[in-house]
Amino acid sequence: MAFRQTTTKMMPPTMAMVVYVLYLVGLATALAAIIGVVLAHIQRNKEIGTWLETHYTYQVRTFWIGLLYMCIGGVTVVAFGLGFLIIAATWVWIAVRTILGISRLSRRETVPDPDTWLW
Repeated sequence: MAFRQTTTKMMPPTMAMVVYVLYLVGLATALAAIIGVVLAHIQRNKEIGTWLETHYTYQVRTFWIGLLYMCIGGVTVVAFGLGFLIIAATWVWIAVRTILGISRLSRRETVPDPDTWLW
C-alpha cells in the first residue's frame, strides 16, 4: 500500500508516540487514556493516507476494544467473580498492543492490520 508524505510540521511520529505513552500511563489512571484517544481521533483525521494513519487507527481501536472488555470485566466481577481475570487479561492486552505500537513507530513501520482485535 502506498502512502502519501505527511505534511505535519512537527516530527511526524511525535504525536503518535505521545498517544502510546498516554495509553501506558492510562493503565494506572484512565484520564490519560481518555486524553490519548481524543488526540488519536484528532490526529487520524489529519493523517489520512499517510503511514501514521495506521497507528492512529490502531490506537483508537485499542482504546475502544479495551474499554469494551473492561466493562465486560466490571460487570462479570459483580455477577460471576470471573471479571478480575477479564480485567487482568485486558490490561495485559492493552500493554502488549501499546508496546508493539511503540516498537513499530520507532522503526517507522506501519501497523500491518490496524483493525485487528489481536496484536
